[in-house]
Amino acid sequence: MSTDNLISNVIEGIENVKGEEINILDLRSIENVACKYFIICSGNSTTQVNAITSSVRKFVSKELSEKPWHIEGLENCKWVLIDYVDVVVHVFNKETRKFYKLEELWEEAESTQIETKY
Repeated sequence: MSTDNLISNVIEGIENVKGEEINILDLRSIENVACKYFIICSGNSTTQVNAITSSVRKFVSKELSEKPWHIEGLENCKWVLIDYVDVVVHVFNKETRKFYKLEELWEEAESTQIETKY
């Protein structure tokens, strides 16, 4: 499985249920990181965060026959982490994303904002 295919399927899964503010952080130039990419997005409610998580898992499973290595945060759906080893997906509700400012913590990473079609 190529990382590019994984990223494009994750993005499709997010867009399928209208996830917002999609940002890809390329961490490859940073030393001692656990993965190559973060994909960060937001949902407007815990229901949408759950739907985004399900959609990402479905798209990646269907297209690439891959399952996440680990998932965290489904209990409250304020911040769900989907770990595909090289790519870690962070699905936030808006308030939680604003509070943790993950993009600022990794500001030395190359950032790519995805323009959504909706």
